[in-house]
Amino acid sequence: MQYLLVLIPVAMLVSPLYAIYRRREKGKNPKLALVCQICAFFGAVILTGLVGVGNALAADAAEAAAGITDMSWGLIAAALATGLSGIGGGLATAAAASAALGAISENEKLFGKAMLFVGLAEGIALYGLIVSLMILGRF
Repeated sequence: MQYLLVLIPVAMLVSPLYAIYRRREKGKNPKLALVCQICAFFGAVILTGLVGVGNALAADAAEAAAGITDMSWGLIAAALATGLSGIGGGLATAAAASAALGAISENEKLFGKAMLFVGLAEGIALYGLIVSLMILGRF
């Protein structure tokens, strides 16, 4: 049963990668496969959490220690804080940097202001990293 709990999330996370590879090979847009990958990730996290919580509720105190504990939730929270802030920072930086390059190409005096906005967008990822370090510091 323990191996099954590991294999199901791994299969859910790896299988959409094959779909992304096949769609790129055929010259199609892999956006749908990427959305499936994100949904599979959150599905794996929820499935693992539900199975772990179900086992912890059904087991006695000695077996409950093997389920999801407060430290496990802290590690998941730290990973989500870092990962999601990194994705958000990347998207914000992409939008700000492309607009900044367009503005700089028209007027070179806007370089300082444009880079300020790009730096603020990159700060989002740093804030997520700081929050995850604070979460990890509690354990």
